[in-house]
Order: sequence, then C-alpha cells, then structure tokens
Amino acid sequence: MGKWKFDDNSAFVDAAIERAIRAGLEEAGGEFAAQAKRNSRVDTGDTKASIDHKLDGRSVLVGSNAENAIWEEFGTGIHAEKGDGRKTPWVYKDRKGKFHRTSGKRGTRALSKAMRSKAATAKRLIEAKLGAIK
Repeated sequence: MGKWKFDDNSAFVDAAIERAIRAGLEEAGGEFAAQAKRNSRVDTGDTKASIDHKLDGRSVLVGSNAENAIWEEFGTGIHAEKGDGRKTPWVYKDRKGKFHRTSGKRGTRALSKAMRSKAATAKRLIEAKLGAIK
C-alpha cells in the first residue's frame, strides 16, 4: 500500500479569502464614497470633501465627520426627516458674514442613495476579488 500525505493549506486559503474580501471592500468603499460625493450639494465643498471610507474588519464604513453632513443627509427645519425639525424660521450668518433667513433645507440623502445605487457594484467587486484567488 502507498503512503498518503495530507498537507493542510487551510490557513493559506483563509488568508487569501480574507485579503480578497478586504480588497473588494476597499474598492466598494471607494465607489460608495465617490457616488456620495457626486450626490452631494455643494456650497463651500467642505462636506463633500469630508466624505470618505475606511475598512473596519469585514466592514467598510462610509461617511463624513463634518458637522454639516448630518443636516445635508436628513434635512433641517420644516424639511427635516420625520418632521422633527424646527417649525419656525431662523436667521444665521454664513462664513462671509452675510445673514440668511431660512426655514431649513431638504436633505440630499447623498449617502443613503449612494449605498442603494452602488450595492450591486460592490457585490460584483467583492465577487471578482474572490474569483481571482489562486
């Protein structure tokens, strides 16, 4: 009878799968962030410029650390999502010192729309990376 030898390559396979998933998530995060930037309204460009992505384990986080980002996403005042915004107009001063009266602004839902519109692309990117494992 012949001798059998078993080589356990599962650690190498697991590592290759993990690298492929992370590479796919990195590309998907870039797609989501780029689409969110395209969906954003631009006044100063600060919020748009702050949209980014980062890997967090087997997840990709896409968002902004700009204070204005949450207001851009969900709206303010009478336009706030779920109707929980301020109901009376207010006045504010912009960076240039000009005063404005407003009742709020509609949310763009830039991030939410980006996630929905790029979900299939993200899936394809990750599948392609997994399919390229050798």
